[in-house]
Amino acid sequence: MTRAAQRCHITQPTASMQLRELSLSVGLPLYEVIGKKIHLTDMGKELAITARAMIDEWNSFNQRVDGVKGLSRGELRVAVVSTAKYFIPRMLGAFCQTYPEIDIKLDVFNRDGVIKVLRDNKVDIAVMSVPPSDLAVDSEMFLENPLIAIAPFNHPLAKRRNVPLALLAKEPLILREDGSGTRMMAEKFFKSHAIRPRVRLSLGSNEAIKEAVAGGLGCAILSQHALTANASEPSISILNIEGFPIQSQWFTVTVHGKKLGPVASVFRSYLREASRAISENLTR
Repeated sequence: MTRAAQRCHITQPTASMQLRELSLSVGLPLYEVIGKKIHLTDMGKELAITARAMIDEWNSFNQRVDGVKGLSRGELRVAVVSTAKYFIPRMLGAFCQTYPEIDIKLDVFNRDGVIKVLRDNKVDIAVMSVPPSDLAVDSEMFLENPLIAIAPFNHPLAKRRNVPLALLAKEPLILREDGSGTRMMAEKFFKSHAIRPRVRLSLGSNEAIKEAVAGGLGCAILSQHALTANASEPSISILNIEGFPIQSQWFTVTVHGKKLGPVASVFRSYLREASRAISENLTR
């Protein structure tokens, strides 16, 4: 409550009083205090969603007014899954140079975290490789996301070409955590080939996976973007496996029915254009 008051530039007693008056106005309890902590009721959560929608509409209106005036300013809220951090910040940097008056808020989560902020309407656009199936969203593909197999640089398979997939399946594998887009696409690929991989480790970050591979704990499957961000990986080799790279894509995702403001719409179009240079770099 104190932090909320500070954000609103009012005193804590004033914030408490206004929250009580809001509950009385609605006619239903919006919150409850348990162990000195405030928890929203279901109706309180509904009100929070409605309030965010009202603020989004007002911000969108202000952006449209600025657009008519010939201005390009506003706020853009973007959430990305962790693997997208290898290229989205660079794209945002170029975008900010073109539109220096736009304020950017970028959050990096795992896939579940991105879905949560989408569901709570806390972002304008999300970037992920596997859009959620249990939430009504609109998605648009803008960039390829090839998944590659890697091994320690001195691994026997590293010196071979056209390695049969069955040989990779016999190796201990290191994969991303359950629920990640990379893990879902890898499992879908193995299932389509009627192969059950030997998963030794599940790790929550690409950096941890690369370190585990370099340490000789096994082979791994991860996005090629995770390597091209730092092309010099002397302790890791990309394997030449039949059927690889696994085809995957990056999507911009918005909640279905959400009205994007001019800034978010321009950014989505910008991603489509800027992705061409990244795609060319991946194929080199």
